[in-house]
Amino acid sequence: MDAIDEHILLLLQENGRLTNQELAAQVGLTPAPCLRRVRKLEEDGVITGYSAIVDRTRMGRGFEVIIHADLVAKDFRTVAAFEERMAGMSEVAELRRMFGIPDYFIRVRVADLAAFEKWLTTQLMGDPAIARVDSRITMKILKTDAP
Repeated sequence: MDAIDEHILLLLQENGRLTNQELAAQVGLTPAPCLRRVRKLEEDGVITGYSAIVDRTRMGRGFEVIIHADLVAKDFRTVAAFEERMAGMSEVAELRRMFGIPDYFIRVRVADLAAFEKWLTTQLMGDPAIARVDSRITMKILKTDAP
C-alpha cells in the first residue's frame, strides 16, 4: 500500500459516496487506475464495506451507555450462552470480551434513560450469568473514528 492508496482510504472514509471521477481527481489519477486501486483494496479486504452514517436520535437510539460487566462464572458454556444472548439484542451496539477486569465492555443504545433502566433491570440484570454491572453515561464525545 502506498501513499495514494492511503489517500484513497482517507477520502472514502470521509465520504463513501464519492464518485470514482471525484475520487480520481482528488488523488491525482485518471479514473481507470483509481478504480483499479479501489477494487484491489476491496479484493484485499482493506475496504470491507460502505455504510451510511445515521442520526441515532431519530432512530430512537440516541441515549448511549457504556457498561462494564462481570460474569458469575467463566466456564465455556456460561460465556458462550451469555455472548449469544447479548449479541442478539438490538440494544447492544458493541460487545467486547476483555482481558482482565471487567469481563465485558458493552455499549448500549436506547431511546432515553427510562428505556435504559428498563433494559438494564429486565434484560441485563435479569441474566443468570451476570455477577456485577457498572454503567457509565458519556458526558461528551471528544474523538471517535466510528460513525
